[in-house]
Amino acid sequence: MPGGYRISGRKIFASLSGHADFYGVLCTEAKDGEAKPSRRDTLYLAIPREAEGVSVEGEWDPLGMRGTVSRNLVFRDVFVDDDDAALMPPGLYFQAATRWPHMFMTLSPAYMGIAQAAYDFTVRYLRGEWPGTPPVKRRMYPTKQVAVAEMRVMLEQTKALWFQAVTEARPDPSKDQLLRAWAAQHTVMENAAALAAKAVRTCGGQSMLKSLPLERLYRDARCGSLMLPWTAELCIDRIGRAALYEAGETDE
Repeated sequence: MPGGYRISGRKIFASLSGHADFYGVLCTEAKDGEAKPSRRDTLYLAIPREAEGVSVEGEWDPLGMRGTVSRNLVFRDVFVDDDDAALMPPGLYFQAATRWPHMFMTLSPAYMGIAQAAYDFTVRYLRGEWPGTPPVKRRMYPTKQVAVAEMRVMLEQTKALWFQAVTEARPDPSKDQLLRAWAAQHTVMENAAALAAKAVRTCGGQSMLKSLPLERLYRDARCGSLMLPWTAELCIDRIGRAALYEAGETDE
């Protein structure tokens, strides 16, 4: 509408919902004469928490990521001024998403960090060096040495692919670079969970106390593969299709 936008809809898993002063929300503009809104008309808007029609619903009690307070935002005919609310010019987000797809890897550094933290905890715990725990060494058992070695190999493989992919972030990446980005996203999210699970098994029962960080790392790591828009399943789906089809190619 002239002078601004009226927004209706929901945003699930909204970080800091109920606490942030503004919410960054992707909206699809409905234009006159269009039967269905187009993603090309995606807007990125900052919506004030106190705007009339904004509400926060639901509880936040997930498996992991409990520190985000990511509840659901509901917008009921919320009006925002176009000059104040627009974080990007109309249509620019769609261009960014299609021409700079590495922007969707921005969650992966957190899970790369979780993978590193799970390995670091395991080493210090087995050496009897973790603060607040008895200085008991558990490193002399061959099974634990083998487990740590396997963790280190997986960690290095994950980091190598991830660092390669993020260094290739640029406008209009090549097909190989995009395939590598999907592979890196999938690898980081899946391997973070695998490393955390192996850390739990290797360190043993005492390591799962809530006074220690490993149980939180284990819970949080299992959420990475679910993160839209590049979930682990979608990455596999896109890799397989893009590897076998060129843009616009069909089997007809």
